[in-house]
Amino acid sequence: MSSEKNINRLIQFISIVLNELIQPLKNQIKEEFKELKRQVQPKEPEEYLTRNEVKDLLKVDLSTIHNWTKRGKLKAYGIGNRVYYKRSEVEQAIKPLN
Repeated sequence: MSSEKNINRLIQFISIVLNELIQPLKNQIKEEFKELKRQVQPKEPEEYLTRNEVKDLLKVDLSTIHNWTKRGKLKAYGIGNRVYYKRSEVEQAIKPLN
């Protein structure tokens, strides 16, 4: 079956006029470059927020941040006695209401 597909493509390729082949190839190459460009974009370093910064960002009390962390709504990271939250994860935790 695989060889049948190759034969069909070969027949189609042989019967196509060069000008009819160029535009689809250009379009495919453009799409591949767009995808490659998206993948190669330099990644911004992750921003970490303290509990107070998250509290101020979300305009809630520190106890709310503590409760959301215990319930798993926010994921905390720590170094020593310090607690941090990734900004991207805090922003993702905000979900649209239905």
